[in-house]
Amino acid sequence: MNILLGHTNMDLDCIGSIVMARYLFPGYIPVKSRLIHPIANNLYNLYQNHLGFINPLELKDAVVEHVVVFDTRSRKRVREYFDRLGEEWQGKIDIYDHHVNDSLDIPGATLHECTYGSNTTFLCEKLIEKDIEITANDATIALCGIFADTGNFTHQNVDPMDFTAAAWLMKMGANKNIAMKFLSKLSEEYQVTLFHQVLNNLSIKNVHGHSIAIVYMELEEQVNGMAAVIEKAFEIEHCDAIFGIIGFCDSGNTLIVGRSRKEAIDMLPILGDWGGGGHSRAGSALLKKKFGIFIIDEFLFHLSSELLPAINAEDLMTVNVLTINENMTILEASLYLEEINHTGAPVEDDRGKLSGFITLRDISKARKVQQMHSRVKGYMTKKVYTSEKNASIREIEMIFNKHHIGHIPVVDQEKNIQGILTRRDYLDFLSQQKQI
Repeated sequence: MNILLGHTNMDLDCIGSIVMARYLFPGYIPVKSRLIHPIANNLYNLYQNHLGFINPLELKDAVVEHVVVFDTRSRKRVREYFDRLGEEWQGKIDIYDHHVNDSLDIPGATLHECTYGSNTTFLCEKLIEKDIEITANDATIALCGIFADTGNFTHQNVDPMDFTAAAWLMKMGANKNIAMKFLSKLSEEYQVTLFHQVLNNLSIKNVHGHSIAIVYMELEEQVNGMAAVIEKAFEIEHCDAIFGIIGFCDSGNTLIVGRSRKEAIDMLPILGDWGGGGHSRAGSALLKKKFGIFIIDEFLFHLSSELLPAINAEDLMTVNVLTINENMTILEASLYLEEINHTGAPVEDDRGKLSGFITLRDISKARKVQQMHSRVKGYMTKKVYTSEKNASIREIEMIFNKHHIGHIPVVDQEKNIQGILTRRDYLDFLSQQKQI
């Protein structure tokens, strides 16, 4: 007997990987986890007969020669299966996983890894290479996996191969409408209610320059689908990360659900220290027999210890700023901007303080009315939107977006110019950073 299996609390990407793997490993039997993620469970229930998964209980006393594991490389996340095989089991193990930042702790396993946004994509790639065709139902299930783990191709880990795999699945007959139906996060009425409660209880904390949304709630009993509720709140909140701390009165347990938009806020070490796991951008931890609002202070202290200071204006700004004196003529300013090949520059008064900003557009206005010998201070923009050195990336982004400007002088409280930021500086930062 040879089997295909994924991590406990199987999600859509895990199921999609196994469904694709059946074509690569004919005759191998898929095994389902005793726990299935609520969203994935809806798909599983509909396709249950088609999937043909067996229960882990059926592995007891079975003679298994080869185990192929998908979407994880952690022994803790597949323990429910190997416990059934027995401690002395020594068969062959292969792993297909895209969590490259996780450590492999399954003894004797051969690892096949990729950096794609979806693990299902990895299996699709193998099928494409072998020119294997699949059924429309299997293509639909696989498409669900890719959509789910790439956030409909919006997550930072998206790779061109994810698009290629999705296009191939569509060619194989995948039904996009069915796939999108299963990706609806808040499918239950109680989840919608909880979603509004989350928004009402949410607060934003600044942790070393990172914008962190924290929500603490106490529920009478444990419910399914809290991760989907927190993730939905994260979609509409303009923050770097969110942590939902949900206490369950009946069990005395607390669930922590985390989501991140930044590489600097890695869920694996943050929640791993609390016994949790997941991805670098998404994870959870269940604190057994730990309950109470004091957990917020403990968790924020942990975050403060774990997170490095966020990148700010000082890290991006140009320090040697070329400026124009407000008493220069428009002609002199025009020639100077041409010489330094700039479209604008900060304007200083005789004390060296920021007093305005002049651009080629301002100079053009003076040229039209033949006032090129007028002083710069008569045509410069006096209302200048500035930043301090410790301003966060999100604060910088808000200034650019709100005021539609191309330059942000960085000043101290006395209006001394310490640097300048341009749209190009910001765009270069975005292109280099693994964040949304």
